[in-house]
Amino acid sequence: MRRVVFNQKGGVGKSTITCNLAAISALQGKRTLVIDLDPQGNSTQYLLGAGMDTLETTLADFFDQTLNFKLNPRDTREFIATTPFEHLHVMPSHPQLEELQSKLESRYKIYKLRDALEELAADFDCVFIDTPPALNFFTRSALIAADSCLIPFDCDEFSRKALYSLLENVEEIRSDHNRKLEVEGIVVNQFQPRASLPQKVVQELIDEGLPVLQPYLSASVKIKESHEQAKPMIHLDPRHKLSQEFVALHDTLLRKYGT
Repeated sequence: MRRVVFNQKGGVGKSTITCNLAAISALQGKRTLVIDLDPQGNSTQYLLGAGMDTLETTLADFFDQTLNFKLNPRDTREFIATTPFEHLHVMPSHPQLEELQSKLESRYKIYKLRDALEELAADFDCVFIDTPPALNFFTRSALIAADSCLIPFDCDEFSRKALYSLLENVEEIRSDHNRKLEVEGIVVNQFQPRASLPQKVVQELIDEGLPVLQPYLSASVKIKESHEQAKPMIHLDPRHKLSQEFVALHDTLLRKYGT
């Protein structure tokens, strides 16, 4: 199962949601891979911590290889790093991805990620793809390679308005490049149940028939500690309310797809 976590708006929790769902998947024994396509590398930092500084290969090397034909190219598995968490691996990001983007786009390498994941299909049960906050080459590559799309939503009016164009963009990718792609659901993040605006905005999405997933993820300062220590919530504090919400959200996805 390949999931892309995507929203063109920044700061909505893409990396946090990607890494925490992947950590739960791995903890349950599934061979899990995170692909960090965002040049900022937040998911890479979250899962590797200080280990990020000793990486020998990254996704920048993978994509650079697609631009330079070699008789003996590196195997796709060589671009995967082991995290400190059992069953959890990452294809790490690198700032150089930003520089490579225009070259990759002009050379039409948009299907290379999909091809790589086909090569890895027997090695992993679940793949979670983190994306940049833009509809660019890397995001399109992820949507073409994925089975489904999770959309983080942070409960404000700007996000609600942006959501419609986002859904149209996903539908265009599905129509033109990836017929199996579907919007798996909208993940409500940073939810404050006592505030009236978040409740109103989320209810409007539900009333419009959009696939809003349960449970909603609470706003919590604990997540900053999780980032700082490079430990997903299920490893930092498994009994915390937010950890349990992530587990329940993962179970919701599990019931739908079995992975």
